Amino acid sequence: MTTVEPEFAANIEKEAKRARLFTRINKADAWFSVLGLAWMTPILKAFAGDNPRAQMKQIWLLLGVPLLSILLFLAAWGALAPKVETSLGAVPGPAQVWEQAKVLHADAIREGQKEKKFYERLAVRNEKLIAESKADQVKTRAYTGKPTYYAQIWTSIQTVFFGFLIASAIAIPLGIAAGLSPIVNAAINPLIQIFKPVSPLAWLPIVTIIISATYATNDGLFSKSFLTSAITVTLCSLWPTLINTSLGVASIDKDLISVSKVLKLSTYTKITKLVLPSALPLIFTGLRLSLGVGWMVLIAAEMLAQNPGLGKFVWDEFQNGSSNSLAKIMVAVLTIGIIGFLLDRLMFTIQSLFTFSENR
Repeated sequence: MTTVEPEFAANIEKEAKRARLFTRINKADAWFSVLGLAWMTPILKAFAGDNPRAQMKQIWLLLGVPLLSILLFLAAWGALAPKVETSLGAVPGPAQVWEQAKVLHADAIREGQKEKKFYERLAVRNEKLIAESKADQVKTRAYTGKPTYYAQIWTSIQTVFFGFLIASAIAIPLGIAAGLSPIVNAAINPLIQIFKPVSPLAWLPIVTIIISATYATNDGLFSKSFLTSAITVTLCSLWPTLINTSLGVASIDKDLISVSKVLKLSTYTKITKLVLPSALPLIFTGLRLSLGVGWMVLIAAEMLAQNPGLGKFVWDEFQNGSSNSLAKIMVAVLTIGIIGFLLDRLMFTIQSLFTFSENR
């Protein structure tokens, strides 16, 4: 009896530890799903001893199959690419594209070193002038070297978020108004149907002309090319948010509206306390769609507006026509796709923090 009791207590303690471990894994699973790492959960459960055979099936489905499909794609790409001849030679395979990605990285490092040395020389020159009591000759100059690939990526991200934020600031209030008022909805709906299908290539000349007429200098806070690209993104990306916000507001429980009337809530209180919390899942769905549309639109806008982002990089390489241009364009294509995925995950993470929606 004395021997059995410690063993029984030890087994209970062991099972309690396993239960706590599985509880932590299940809590982490929500974040893994948000970050696109759902395959981590079965791996952790398998290591914890929770039916390893069943977990291996999940690992294969969530991780093995996607990795296999990527490997098959790369194998097909590598096998078929050399057989397609262009004016610049054979289509580059994965190895050539990876090589050019490393070249772009090395160029960025070299350019960064040049920029650092430029500012160091400028600082030494200015210190010397100050020591010689010639402070009036001190000058601050910006480095004018070519933008690195990473700088172009950052420019594109800044541009798309600028346009996206303007679109959201316009679309969400209009969507709330349209969802609450049938009259506003009837007034806005024809405009949505007319302008939603318009291509960014059609908006771009109009935006360019207006920006050139109203923004006379390139020395302001934003350059003309930046504003042209960002506003084109705004005009093309606001519609999903507007439509989903209107739908989300219009579909909230009518009893909530009745309660707000009984309690005589102000319009502001009704919107912030009742309407927005109920409509947030659909609003965020619209925001995710808008950001995706904006990212696609941006590349075309930057090509034509010559905003120094990824779109301009693709256009410059196309115009360059060197033997490595096609591989560099493919690097940009893969970069655009990966950033698009990360932007969607970012929006879904924010959605998960503010709503209880289970939508993926």
